[in-house]
Amino acid sequence: MDLVQITLSAALLLLSAAFLHTIFATKRRRLSPPPGPLALPIIGHLHLLGPRLHQTFHDLSLRHGPIFNLRLGSVACAVVSTPELAKECLKTHELVFSSRKHSTAIDIVTYDSSFAFSPYGPYWKYIKKLCTYELLGARNLLHFQPIRTLEVNSFVGTLMNKAESGESFNVTEELVKLTSNVISHMMLGIRCSGTEGEAEAARTVIREVTQIFGEFDVADIIWFCKNFDFQGIRKRSEDIQRRYDALLEKIITDREELRRSHGGAAGEARDFLDMFLDIMEGGKSEVTFTREHLKALILDFFTAGTDTTAIVTEWAISELINNPKVLEKAQQEIDKVIGSGRLVQESDAPNLPYLMAVIKETFRLHPPIPMLSRKSISDCVIDGYDVPAKSLLFVNIWSMGRNPKIWESPLEFRPERFLEREKSSIDIKGQHFELLPFGTGRRGCPGMLLGIQEVVIIIGTMVQCFDWKLSDGSGQVDMTERPGLTAPRAHDLFCRVVPRINPVVVSGN
Repeated sequence: MDLVQITLSAALLLLSAAFLHTIFATKRRRLSPPPGPLALPIIGHLHLLGPRLHQTFHDLSLRHGPIFNLRLGSVACAVVSTPELAKECLKTHELVFSSRKHSTAIDIVTYDSSFAFSPYGPYWKYIKKLCTYELLGARNLLHFQPIRTLEVNSFVGTLMNKAESGESFNVTEELVKLTSNVISHMMLGIRCSGTEGEAEAARTVIREVTQIFGEFDVADIIWFCKNFDFQGIRKRSEDIQRRYDALLEKIITDREELRRSHGGAAGEARDFLDMFLDIMEGGKSEVTFTREHLKALILDFFTAGTDTTAIVTEWAISELINNPKVLEKAQQEIDKVIGSGRLVQESDAPNLPYLMAVIKETFRLHPPIPMLSRKSISDCVIDGYDVPAKSLLFVNIWSMGRNPKIWESPLEFRPERFLEREKSSIDIKGQHFELLPFGTGRRGCPGMLLGIQEVVIIIGTMVQCFDWKLSDGSGQVDMTERPGLTAPRAHDLFCRVVPRINPVVVSGN
């Protein structure tokens, strides 16, 4: 064999070896999912799921690490629970995880038109832009600030009346009424408690929506169950949608008739409904925007803006009752900065660092939405592990808030941690991945600024105006969580309050 043949044979052998190495290396890489528990046939890991999913995932992370995989029926899932991995998923691979999971319940209740759960595309981009720069932009929020102040003052006045009579009251219900009134007033120009029967029906629908959106439906994750309604979720979803549609259709129809009689928007104080009707009637939308889209968007605003704000406020008050020295310190700061001549305002936040630390600490321990969920639109690699396209991603922000590697004594409610040098720069606006109550990036909550403003003024006035005691005289609030998409307390909070401020100040604000 001459030198040329030897050289060609060697080259061919090397090329073949390189080709085979590439094939086997690729196969090995693609067969490298994150670690996880043993799956069962057909159901995968469904048998491991508890009613409070974020707590189940937290326990699994302690056994399998900060990233692990699950298979829910035929759906692949990845769960991450550290800031570093959250950043890798939500920032480095933001476009890959820019979509959201759908479910039978979501599609039925939201007319298959939800902005919050829509895929990353033209419709989502248009509504996001509309929310960021118009509906929930700084200028519009300033325009509606008197409404928020009015509703909070009315809420404080209600509590003052209960305090004068020594009456015990349901804090949970009063907070939901308050946040519903704020959103309803801004969105629809009406108070949600204006007609109590209709108002209670609306609040019930919102509660049922957040609950059913947090449930796993086997029809969504086991292919041969797709056409069956074993859990009754489809039937319940249709009932919720029917009741919601009846309530909202009347409101929209009444507004359309009022606009026709006024030749356009009714009056100068335009609300969100007028803005959306202008878009529909004027053909100003950059994408298709139907009546169903309008109804779904209003539902998005209500579920995001009422339940979550009420939940985090109730957790804050519960923690302050359980930690009276923290409550006293927050009251002392407000007394020093604000005095007793007026109530806390949204603009006071920069001058109330301890109150803001209380709010951050509440979000750390009790994020109202305990996990961020995304859906991958293509294959990617996270921390060296393969995550295939169409996988569900869960970022367990509840677990991160309890991680002793991030937070010293993580189960203690200690707002002072956010005033110490190491943690003082951490905010809740999505830039610090150890604290993400509003998400981050493209899929971050567009109502973040409104949510922060609401929480500041509501918690601030509740701390400023009252001392808080449990109705049953016990010293500690039960901090058990209720299952669902959100993480409220398991039981309603009943309290008595003692005024700390002259009622005249409340009526004069």
